[in-house]
Amino acid sequence: MAAIAISATHTILVTRVNHKLSSPNSIEFTNRAFLPVSISWKPLRAVLSSSAVSIEELAAGTGNNSLTLRELCQGHVPEHVLRRMDETGYVLPTDIQREALPVLFSSRDCILHAQTGSGKTLTYLLLIFSLVNAQRSAVQAVIVVPTRELGMQVTKVARVLAAKPSDTDLEHKPCTVMALLDGGMLRRHKSWLKAEPPTIVVATMGSLCQLIEKHIFKLESVQVLVIDEICGKKMKYQTLLSLIQSDAPESGIIFVGEQSEKSKKAGNAPSTTLLVDFLSNSYKGSSDVLLLEEEMNFNSRAASLLEVRQGGGYLLVSTDIAARGIDLPETTHIYNFDLPRSAIDYLHRAGRTGRKPFSDEKWTVTSIITSEELFVLQRYENELKFKSEELTLQTQC
Repeated sequence: MAAIAISATHTILVTRVNHKLSSPNSIEFTNRAFLPVSISWKPLRAVLSSSAVSIEELAAGTGNNSLTLRELCQGHVPEHVLRRMDETGYVLPTDIQREALPVLFSSRDCILHAQTGSGKTLTYLLLIFSLVNAQRSAVQAVIVVPTRELGMQVTKVARVLAAKPSDTDLEHKPCTVMALLDGGMLRRHKSWLKAEPPTIVVATMGSLCQLIEKHIFKLESVQVLVIDEICGKKMKYQTLLSLIQSDAPESGIIFVGEQSEKSKKAGNAPSTTLLVDFLSNSYKGSSDVLLLEEEMNFNSRAASLLEVRQGGGYLLVSTDIAARGIDLPETTHIYNFDLPRSAIDYLHRAGRTGRKPFSDEKWTVTSIITSEELFVLQRYENELKFKSEELTLQTQC
């Protein structure tokens, strides 16, 4: 089985606005600014098999600088995929494709360090199409993705390449691509997998675990395993820590998304708890790290709020329960570790700052997102009529 680990030189976007409260029910966004953040990661060096190859070791001197993408793939990728590639405009290879494809076609197992937007998705999809047999009724390739948004993008590209080329008499059975991206499986997915298994499955880790635990398909049929962008959450933790250390907030609230019912049933720890544990072990500042979430009983919630209001700096990790009806006038910074579900929720989160009476100070709202989540924030900007600026952090796991 060919195995690829995508250790992404991943793009984390930090968007920040300074604001002041102009009325109890509205926020005036002004004077956007950033604080620089520098993060350094060591490259991942996991060995996937005895023949694993790191792209950096073979990138130099490949002699493929003048070849087109079709020429690089000729003899490896089926002709109908090459024609679809031509039709969709994939003509000239990116640097990572020029360097990686000859390695993948020859040695297959590798660790691929690639920046978001470098063409890595097309790179590993071309390897998949070079190995799978669409005439065989079995799941032959599994792509594991960290987020639903990334999974949707990968699935779209895979289906475009698998489609029948226009104006061609080529006879072929197209590869089918299934997306399992919501942490669970619908009944129709189970029926599909049993009746006519797809050639390629794009899945989040939660969905993949269910596939394996319920013996929906046999692992021995898989020819290619791709683990795409395997370090997103760790990277967000480190980004948040660096921001807090750089900002040195007087007091701040860190908003985290609520745990899904599926995650609860699976026995996973809430994201709030994991983040509190991380900050308690890694944050060396003077502020107290506190927790506030829906699952806490009344006495626990009251104890957390009492500790916040007794004075002194605090970093309150909370779900949206802290976004409404809780007045913490000492809060100077808001960090959206996870984006809220709507523009109104964003407004309520931002409104937790700037509440100190008779103060002309401006406070900061910072959102930590991946490039795949940027469109969500842009939608909120359009609805609320503000514009945040972004700081792009290039980090490598």
